[in-house]
Amino acid sequence: MAAAEEEPEPRAAAAEDAADTADADADAGPGASLLLAGNRLSLDLHPGGCRRLLRLCARHPPQQLGVEFLQLSAHEDPRLLGAALAQVPRSLPHLRSLVLKGGQHWDALGACLRGSLTTLPASLSGLTRLAHLDLSFNRLETLPACVPRLCHLGALLLSHNRLSELPEALGALSALTFLSVTHNHLRALPAALGALSALQRLDLSENRLDTLPPEVGGLSSLRELNLASNRLQSLPASLAGLRSLQLLVLHSNRLVSVPAGLARLPLLVRLDLRDNQLREVPPELLDAPFVRLQGNPLGEALPDSPSPPGSPAAPGMPRLLLTSELDSFLVTPQGCSVTLACGVRLQFPAGATATSVTVRYRLWLPEPRLVPLGPHDSLLSGVLELQPHGLAFQQEVGLWLLFVPPRARRCREVVVRTLSDDSWSDLETRLEEEAPKRLWAHCQVPHFSWFLVVSRPVSNACLVPPEGTLLWSSGHPGVKVTFPPGATEEPRQVRMQVVRVAGRELRALLRESQAAVSPLLCLSQSGPASFLRPVTVQLPLPPGVTGLSLDRARLHLLYRAPPAATWDDITAQVALELTHLYARFQVTHFSWYWLWYTTKTCVGGLARKAWERLRLHRVNLIALQRRRDPEQVLLQCLPRNKVDATLRRLLERYRGPEPSDTVEMFEGEKFFAAFERGIDVDADRPDCVQGRVCFVFYSHLKNLKELYVTTALDRQAQAVRGQVSFYRGAVPEEVPEEAEAARQRKGADALWMATLPIKLPRLRRSEGPGPGQGASLSLAPLNLGDAETGFLTQSNLLSLAGRLGPDWPAVALHLGLSYRELQRIRHEFRDDLDAQIRHMLFSWAERQAGQPGAVGSLVQALEQSDRRDVAEEVRAILELGRHKYQDGIRRAGLAPGDLAPPGPSASQSPEPAQA
Repeated sequence: MAAAEEEPEPRAAAAEDAADTADADADAGPGASLLLAGNRLSLDLHPGGCRRLLRLCARHPPQQLGVEFLQLSAHEDPRLLGAALAQVPRSLPHLRSLVLKGGQHWDALGACLRGSLTTLPASLSGLTRLAHLDLSFNRLETLPACVPRLCHLGALLLSHNRLSELPEALGALSALTFLSVTHNHLRALPAALGALSALQRLDLSENRLDTLPPEVGGLSSLRELNLASNRLQSLPASLAGLRSLQLLVLHSNRLVSVPAGLARLPLLVRLDLRDNQLREVPPELLDAPFVRLQGNPLGEALPDSPSPPGSPAAPGMPRLLLTSELDSFLVTPQGCSVTLACGVRLQFPAGATATSVTVRYRLWLPEPRLVPLGPHDSLLSGVLELQPHGLAFQQEVGLWLLFVPPRARRCREVVVRTLSDDSWSDLETRLEEEAPKRLWAHCQVPHFSWFLVVSRPVSNACLVPPEGTLLWSSGHPGVKVTFPPGATEEPRQVRMQVVRVAGRELRALLRESQAAVSPLLCLSQSGPASFLRPVTVQLPLPPGVTGLSLDRARLHLLYRAPPAATWDDITAQVALELTHLYARFQVTHFSWYWLWYTTKTCVGGLARKAWERLRLHRVNLIALQRRRDPEQVLLQCLPRNKVDATLRRLLERYRGPEPSDTVEMFEGEKFFAAFERGIDVDADRPDCVQGRVCFVFYSHLKNLKELYVTTALDRQAQAVRGQVSFYRGAVPEEVPEEAEAARQRKGADALWMATLPIKLPRLRRSEGPGPGQGASLSLAPLNLGDAETGFLTQSNLLSLAGRLGPDWPAVALHLGLSYRELQRIRHEFRDDLDAQIRHMLFSWAERQAGQPGAVGSLVQALEQSDRRDVAEEVRAILELGRHKYQDGIRRAGLAPGDLAPPGPSASQSPEPAQA
C-alpha cells in the first residue's frame, strides 16, 4: 500500500517538469486552447499533444470545463503520457469520450505501429461520466484496474493489443453496450462476461479462444457476436438463449459441430460457419437461408448449406457440398443434391442415371467465342461447363445458376443459354430470389454441355400452322403479327423480340425536339426464308404521334437485314395503313423493323448511329496501385454510374489518378491494357500477350484484373514514372513501338481510349534485391501440384514470397502453422522480413510435397487472408501450366473432344474463372 501511495509523486514531478517546459516553449507554436472546437479537444494529430494538454491543464481556461471529447495520441513518451492522463479527471471532469489510440504511425513496410500505452493511471476511475474509451493499437497485456470502475462506460475498444485474459471485474460494467477485443491473445473468457446484460455488440475475432463459458448465453441484449478466426472446437448450448441475436460470425475456427438450437433464434439473419471442420450439420439448419457453410469437409451423405428456394430435396437424398479444391463428384442412381463452390447447384432425381457417373465441372471466364450474345443481350454470369458432354439423363436434372441481377428489367427477361447440337438455345427459366440481391436462374436440363445466364429483350414465340395464327408481344401488347391461312405449308417456329427505345437520346442525336421512334421489332423464323402469303405486322406509332394529326411525309419505315448493319428506308415499297394509334404493313420475310417520325429525309445513316447507341455502354477506366505494395496494380473498366461507389470502397487500400474520361463500349467488346515508359507486367499470365493484358467488356461483370508490374530502369536512383494505356480490340500480332502507338492514337480512327499514370517509388537501399537475394536458399526443388492441374515450382514460390509482405503471418495461420512456429520464425529471422516469409512458405511447401490438394490449400489461405490478388496470380500460374499440358496432349493426339471449348477456334482454351 505504501508503494501505491508514493506512486503519484514521480508523476506529479513529471507533470511539473513538463508544464515548466511547455511554458518555456510557449512561443514556439500555437497554444493548446486553439485546438478546442466546441466541446472537443483533438490532440492526436499534433506533435507534442501531451505537452499541450499539460499546458492547458496548468492554465485552466474557462472552456476547459466544457470538454467532453478528448483525442490523444498514444505515440508519446510513456512517462509524459502517464503524467498527462493523471491530470485528466481533475481538469476535464465532464469527459464523456477518451480516445488513446496507437496505429497512427507506420514502419517502412507499411505496418501500423502500436502506441506506447501499457497501463492507465488509477485516477482515471474518477471520470464518472465517461461513456466511450478507445485503447486500440497499444501494448496492453492486462486490462488496467481503473477500467472496470467506470460505471457509465458504454463502449470499450481494446483491439490490437496483447491481452491474454479479461478480468472477472469486467462484469461490473452494467452499462456496456459495445466491447471490441479483436486481434489480441485471449485464450479464455471470464464467466462474469455473462453479467453484461446491456451488451449489444461483442467482437472477439482474431484471438486464441478454444472454448466459450456457458455464461455467454446470459447476454440477453446481444445482437452481434463475432468469434471469427479463433480455435473454437465446440459451442455451448446456452448460445440458443441469445434471443436478441441477429448476427453470429464463426468462420475460420475448428468447429466440428454446432448446437441445433441456433436455428430457433427468432431474430437471427446471418450465421457464418465457413471454413471450419464441420462433419455434421443439424437438420434444423438445412432450410435456414442465412447459414453459410462453404469450406467445411462435409461428407458425401452429409447435409450442406441450404438449398435454393423451390428446390426441396427428397427425404434421404444425399447432399454434397464441394469446396473449391474439387472439380468432380459421383452421381449414383439414388440421386443427390449438389452445391458447387462457384455458385451453382444441381439436383439429380432418383433414377436420373442408370449407373454411377462421375460429373466434372469447370467455370470459364467469358470471351466472345464462348458467349453467343444477340445485339441487345447482356451477360450475367460466367460460363459453366458440365461434363461428360451430351450425356442424356433418364429424368431432367435441376440446375440453379447464381447471377448478377440486371439493372434494367422492364421488357427484359433472364434465361439460361446452352449449347446443344452445335447451336445455342435458351432454356425455359424461372427466377428464384434468396435475398434482395441474390437471384438464382432455375431450369431443367436433359443433358450436360455449356451454360450461361443472359438478359435479353422479352421474347415471344409460337408455332405457325398452315391454318394461320396470331402472335403478340407480352412486353408491348400493341405489337402484333397476323399469319393468314396458307402463309406456310409446313408448321414453322416464329420468334418475336421488342426493344424499347429512349426518345431523349434520339432527339439529342437528331437535334430535333419533335423526333420520335416506335419500339424496335425483331422477327425471326425457322424454315424457308419467305412466306407464301403476306404477313401483317402492327407497330405502335411513335410516342406523341397519332394517325389523325401526323404528317405522312415525316413517317419512315426502316428495315435491317442481318448481318448487314445498314438500315434501309422501305416506306415507299410498302402500303402503310394508319389508325389512331398503330401502323400496319405487310411483309413476306422477317427481319428488323422500326418506325421513325422526323423531318430528316435521309434517315438510314441516322438509324444506324441510333441503333449503335442503343447498344453502347458508357464506362470509365481506372488504374490504381496498392498503398502497401505499389507494384500491385488494379485495372478495371466500370459503368459510369458505378465509378464513385467503387472508388470510395477501393481508396482505403489503393491510390491512383482520377478515372479516365467516359468512353463507350459494346457488350462483349475486346480491349487491352499496355504498360509503357519503362513499366512492364511481372508475371507470365495466360491473358497477357507481349506485356499487353487482354480484357473483354461485359456490363454486368467486374471487368477487373490485378497484376504485378516491374521495371528494368534503376529505381535506386529515382522513382520510375510510367503509364498504362487502354486500346480497343485484341492485342495485335505485332505490337507497335511506344512512339508509333503515340502517333496512332492521334488519328481519326484511333483505337486508343485512355492513358493513366503509374509510378514506382524510389527504392531505399534496404529494399533493393541485393546481390544474390534468394540464392542462399538451399532447398530441394519443389513441385506442388501435378501436370494436369498445374505446378508451383521453387521459382513460383519465390515470386509469391515477394508479394506477401507483412500479411504473411495471417497466411501462415490459415495454412495451419502454429503460433509457436510463427514466433520461432520471427525470432530466427528477426532482422529480415523477406527471410521470414521465404522460410515460412518453403517449410510449409516441403511438408506438402506429394500430397494432393496442397495448391488448393494455399489459394484458400490467401483468400482467407484477404490477399485475393496473390491467389489470382497462383491461379494464373496453374492455368498457364494446364494450357501447356493440354497443348502437349493435343500435339500427341491424346486429347478427348471434351477438352476443346465450343466455337470456331477451339485450339486455344479460355482462361478459367477465378473464384
